[in-house]
Amino acid sequence: MTLDYLSELECALCGRTYDPDRLWNLCPECARPLLCRYDLEAVGEAVDTGSLSGREPTMWRYREVLPLRDDAHKLTLGEGWTPLVHATRLGAEVGFEGLYIKDESLNPTGSFKARGLCMAVSRARELGVKAVSIPSAGNAAGAMSAYAALGGLEAHTFMPTDVPHPFVAECRALGAKVTLVDGLITDCGRQAAEEGKECGWFDVSTLKEPYRLEGKKTMGYELAEQLGWSLPDVIIYPTGGGTGLVGMWKAFDEMEQLGWIGSERPRMVTVQSDGCAPMVRAFHEGAEFAEPWVDAATLADGLRVPAAVGDFLILRALRESNGTAMAVSDEEMMEDAALMGSTQGMFTCPEGAAPLSAFRHLRAQGWIEDHETVVLFNTGSGLKYTHLWE
Repeated sequence: MTLDYLSELECALCGRTYDPDRLWNLCPECARPLLCRYDLEAVGEAVDTGSLSGREPTMWRYREVLPLRDDAHKLTLGEGWTPLVHATRLGAEVGFEGLYIKDESLNPTGSFKARGLCMAVSRARELGVKAVSIPSAGNAAGAMSAYAALGGLEAHTFMPTDVPHPFVAECRALGAKVTLVDGLITDCGRQAAEEGKECGWFDVSTLKEPYRLEGKKTMGYELAEQLGWSLPDVIIYPTGGGTGLVGMWKAFDEMEQLGWIGSERPRMVTVQSDGCAPMVRAFHEGAEFAEPWVDAATLADGLRVPAAVGDFLILRALRESNGTAMAVSDEEMMEDAALMGSTQGMFTCPEGAAPLSAFRHLRAQGWIEDHETVVLFNTGSGLKYTHLWE
């Protein structure tokens, strides 16, 4: 199948538009993220919510609002359509009936990263890319390696030297070249960019190309469909680079334009580690952009992101939704990972427990009311973090 709904790429900051069928990273004018734009009027004529019900239970059920032109380049391991669990036992423990967990740990590579890298590698392959590179705290590297292997592309991953060993083993088993960097993910990003420029690799860093966001936004489409084309009152999301949160916010806007949902939005909540909380600080200071966090340190590797290229998009979503941002401690994350495990049978990564920690604070403050519906995002499996339980 060939589709022609992708109309242009638009810079999220300056608004300039670009040819969607050329290979781009950031906006050439202002070095900010490019966003995929679609002919949503044509999409609305081609598909409606009723026609989705018989489609494959993967993120590709929303094919018309994904940027791939030709299905001949579609790479899939069955990503997406993860469970939305009504967490009744956990809810009883914390005294809240309307608690749900979107369990992204059941994606093919064990985290939500499968969605974004599936889309990024598929589209890069369609545009002629032969080699891809990524700086990563772990899960994104594994996901990119998997889809690059499936598509026959070279994969080059750059991770901090102290990343948990299962992430390194996963990438090597999937045929990727692994480079360990003495530093943080920002240091990995610099080295990946330098080597990639020399070698001609396509950089699929968070929000430094237009397509990972499109895979991640399907979490928003799924959430609406799983709730009968309505949305919860609150979404709490662990935020490093923030692609998932930004992607869902984009999805809600697209669905409203399609007539699939109304204008009401969830209050979006960013949760970070108190050892690396640039978005939380910027939000509460009223800043448009986030200053880099110095000496970032947390056991939640995916939250150890001292600077994000999409910072202004994250902050924009929080403010437009009347949401908020909160930092929690590593100790709280581990306590709540244990609570999620003992009540719901979910073995979650510390990042995936952080939303529960934030929820408990927000409930205590009265920010979340008794009658509301709240969705926590468990972004990944605890199986790659077994060292934390030894």
